[in-house]
Amino acid sequence: MLIDLSRMVGSYLQDVFVTNLDWWVLAGFVAQAFFTARFVVQWIASERAGRSVIPVAFWFLSLVGGVMLLVYALYRKDPVFIAGQSFGVFVYMRNLTFVIREQKAEVAPAQARAAS
Repeated sequence: MLIDLSRMVGSYLQDVFVTNLDWWVLAGFVAQAFFTARFVVQWIASERAGRSVIPVAFWFLSLVGGVMLLVYALYRKDPVFIAGQSFGVFVYMRNLTFVIREQKAEVAPAQARAAS
């Protein structure tokens, strides 16, 4: 029984990771690497600050990884994946809009002080 199970699992993994390997799967892995890197960036920033921090790089990595995963999901025609990534990309763009707006608001008073 265990031998049959291990053969079935081995056959499944062979099919998923070797037989079906193509450029789209590789692109999906690259996209997932970007998406995963955002958590590493956030974790390191939080450890350094000693509190929970979400750096701007988190949102950029989220956006790049999310868009790449969305393209991959569109190619694969996966409606669950498409819906999930579409919403995420919207949230990442919105948060980057807030960050950019906040940075511009901080720069304007500094420029005004420098000009006077």
